[in-house]
Amino acid sequence: MNEREKRSIPEEMLENGSGDMSGDSHNDKDRAQGQSCSREEKQRKEELSSKWMEGTGPEADIVISSRIRLARNIKDIPFPALASDEQRKKVLQINQEILQENEEQFAGFQVMNLDAVSAVFRQALVEKHLISPLMARENTFSALVLRDDEVVSIMVNEEDHFRIQCLLPGLQLERAWSEASFYDDCLETKVNYAFHEKLGYLTACPTNVGTGLRASVMLHLPGLVLTRQINRILSAVNQVGLAIRGIYGEGTEFTGNLFQVSNQITLGQSEEEIWQNLYDVTRQLINQEKKAREHLLNEGRERLADRAGRALGVMRYARMLGSQEVMQLISDVRLGLDLGLVKGLSAGTLNELFVLSRPGCLQYLKGRELSTYERDLERAAQVQKCLKV
Repeated sequence: MNEREKRSIPEEMLENGSGDMSGDSHNDKDRAQGQSCSREEKQRKEELSSKWMEGTGPEADIVISSRIRLARNIKDIPFPALASDEQRKKVLQINQEILQENEEQFAGFQVMNLDAVSAVFRQALVEKHLISPLMARENTFSALVLRDDEVVSIMVNEEDHFRIQCLLPGLQLERAWSEASFYDDCLETKVNYAFHEKLGYLTACPTNVGTGLRASVMLHLPGLVLTRQINRILSAVNQVGLAIRGIYGEGTEFTGNLFQVSNQITLGQSEEEIWQNLYDVTRQLINQEKKAREHLLNEGRERLADRAGRALGVMRYARMLGSQEVMQLISDVRLGLDLGLVKGLSAGTLNELFVLSRPGCLQYLKGRELSTYERDLERAAQVQKCLKV
């Protein structure tokens, strides 16, 4: 078990051994237990925060995050899905040797063996965009190499031997590419990658063959949704070779007016061409969203303020909040904040709530599995703690 999860498991309170069963003793013990639980929950909440949630960076009012991910495999070792346990162990060993031989470059990184942590914690990592749903399910001899600021991570033995990721707040594709490329070079100095002279990098999924690069941005587009332009925009984006998915990638639904836009083509273009194309299209989407927001303000400023205010009121005082419901509420408040109609909140707080309100994070915060009913209660409680009600 990694140090991060070890610190998060509350220790049982020790009795003082005096045998005192008075009411004051019980009250003192209850207060101590409550304080301990509060400290544990606070610590876990800090562990669930990531730099990409800060609400900073260029165009942060619309672009939640930018991500670059590189898929790489080791020559002469089968892809993880076809590899034996011994071969998967060998990949882990190679990864460990790379980290040890490049201590300076990998300073501040920790290795998390995923089969040693709970299913709830793995789900929280998915919700933080640090591992994939596949890795959360199939984690034998798999690891996550994670930098302390969580900007850079490497999934080991996921669909490919290595998946190098850089995740930053706002529109920062060029910087994300630079960071990911640096660590890719660190690995390549010690590993012979599976590479074909004509095809490029060989990957488990044919759609990643070539550069092995997946560039994506997470966009908050309530203006285009409210003005009913979103379907037309999404169709146009698809026609220029980009894919639009839900917040957790392929097969996930759109929620909270959040859309993940990424490249579909990895073959026949350079890495710079791929992320630059996404950057250019993202710039167009930002302009369209800003125009839609301006139109909404001109047509009904008070209506928008009322929508945001009602959403904030529900978030502050509801006793139960559903998963889909809270995503829409956060989106409405975030739009109000970005347009200057809501005061006293930060974009970072709302970005964190997009993640903290998810099922895995709620259960990790609570320290146990929760039923749907219990999650709805806990979700409302956590939202109000974040809003300091």
